[in-house]
Amino acid sequence: MLLPALLLAAVPQTAPEPVATVRVAFDAKRETGVATAGYADLAAKRPVTPDDPVRIASVSKLVVAIGVLRLVEQGKLNLDADVSQALGRKLRNPAFPETPVTLRLLLSHRSSLTDTVDYVLPLDADMAGVLADPRAWDAEHAPGTFFRYTNFNFPVIAAVIERATGERFDRLMDRLVLKPLKLDACYNWASCAPATAARAVVIYRAKQPTKDDNQGTAPACAVTPAADGSCDLAKWRAGANGAIFSPQGGLRISARGLAKIGRLLLNRGKADGVRLLTRKSVALLETPLWVFDGSNGDTSNGFYCSYGLAMTFLPTARPGCSDNLFGDARPRLGHGGEAYGLRSGLWVDRAAGTGIAFFATDVPDTTGARSAFTPVEEALAAPPR
Repeated sequence: MLLPALLLAAVPQTAPEPVATVRVAFDAKRETGVATAGYADLAAKRPVTPDDPVRIASVSKLVVAIGVLRLVEQGKLNLDADVSQALGRKLRNPAFPETPVTLRLLLSHRSSLTDTVDYVLPLDADMAGVLADPRAWDAEHAPGTFFRYTNFNFPVIAAVIERATGERFDRLMDRLVLKPLKLDACYNWASCAPATAARAVVIYRAKQPTKDDNQGTAPACAVTPAADGSCDLAKWRAGANGAIFSPQGGLRISARGLAKIGRLLLNRGKADGVRLLTRKSVALLETPLWVFDGSNGDTSNGFYCSYGLAMTFLPTARPGCSDNLFGDARPRLGHGGEAYGLRSGLWVDRAAGTGIAFFATDVPDTTGARSAFTPVEEALAAPPR
């Protein structure tokens, strides 16, 4: 176990230490370093390990993109087709009714959807009604013209791929990505074994549990219950509610499992002898589709400045950008995550053939010394001393 004082040397002394930190470094062939500190469950004093599953937040989106590209390779999806056909209903920004919304736009946060409406929907919600609300859309920018990081894009993507395949989103992701890579992971616990859920990393804010306080057992309901409190997944209907399994942030995966996703990228679609994506699909993932030019997107205070198919590119040497997580000029690609007091990241240095996967729980929302990321993330991005 790496001592917290070494792992978090760059964190200001006045900042409270996270409850748990895990960092896994890797190259194309293997893990090259593992560091852990703190507790997966503070109340039980259970030390965190690199194999404990955690709600990895928005890094979940990158894994969804891998699943989408597998379906594109199989001819079941088209990145540039109007998703209305797959959904079985018209999807349009009411302010721009002639402009189609595509998977490419949804994956790259250029669909003109917004998070001004609640995208965490109960089990029995009708997502079509939420999407029909003009408040869900950006009335000033047509699809394809503006970047705005929007979680709601991914429940829509989940609905599209459910309709295209007839499969439940969590099971589909298990079949397409998680099972072939032998990852003990799942979206919203629904397709994880009870023993896996029992090892959950509890997420905290100010030492209070905010998510996955499973207390050594599987949760009674793996998803957000229906409006009446019931939790019957047999009521699922393909494409009716793509938010059920939290595609935007609900992947439960270990840091070690996340590192395998990173090795898949480094090996251009292959990990541990398993070819999951073609080299062409990986090249699509690694292509920026939007770069901030001063007015063509919302950077979230400099956090997002270059983005592709659920892929973030660092750093961006342009005015208004503060995405230099690693403090150097080396290009990296991957995705960060933030939710309920957790911070996470999967970052790959293609030129060096290396990468890191990490997470920390109970991280204050403060800005780092060199970027819009937190001091904890900046410390975890730095090589161990």
